[in-house]
Amino acid sequence: MRIGRGKKGTEPAEEVELASTTPEVDIADEADEALDEVVTVEPTAKSAPADREENGPLDETEANPVRPYVDLGGVKILPREGLHLRLEVEEGSQRVVAVGLDFEESTLQVQPFAAPRTTGLWHEIRAQIAEQIGRQGGVATEVDGPLGPELRADVPVVGEDGVTDGLRTARFVGVDGPRWFLRGVIAGKAAEDPDAATEIEDLFRSVVVVRGTSPMPPRDLIPLHMPKTMPTATI
Repeated sequence: MRIGRGKKGTEPAEEVELASTTPEVDIADEADEALDEVVTVEPTAKSAPADREENGPLDETEANPVRPYVDLGGVKILPREGLHLRLEVEEGSQRVVAVGLDFEESTLQVQPFAAPRTTGLWHEIRAQIAEQIGRQGGVATEVDGPLGPELRADVPVVGEDGVTDGLRTARFVGVDGPRWFLRGVIAGKAAEDPDAATEIEDLFRSVVVVRGTSPMPPRDLIPLHMPKTMPTATI
């Protein structure tokens, strides 16, 4: 597994040790604004697979401590052959704001957020994302997927010149865990091909979320950082 670093929403990734064959399209930018728009949140039910505690996405307390995870702060990633890991960095603050995973002609972007202890965020955030995509000229349809409710969307792709350059198919998935919410954006082959989708869904479920004990307002991004060390083995 190789790790790279890129600027979120600006130019292609500045390679550190990353060579990806999948074009980088930051299709989650449209959804970020939706997370910031909502000030008050009505209580909602959690949305997660029935077997989440066994098959993920896992909380740090549920994960196997001997597995060689790559520690990125708010999430831990399990290495696998052919997986390219890319950290997306906010240009002004140099803050890591997302983790991009490139695998077999597909991409998965993940972001962990703080959430209430007893209620979930995905049901309300999903509606906000769909509304935002619609305002920007895209189309989003809610379906029941393997991870629960998700959005299948055609998202406008805006070039560096600010001009819309067609639509890109994407899947927006989300899982509510204990005091956290994990959002994923799936693009590339896995957005449309069932076999490729299964591999990326498994990748999403292998993510471990590290919420920490510090108080955080719901919807705040759980801090991410560059890995301090790399594992010496893969499973």
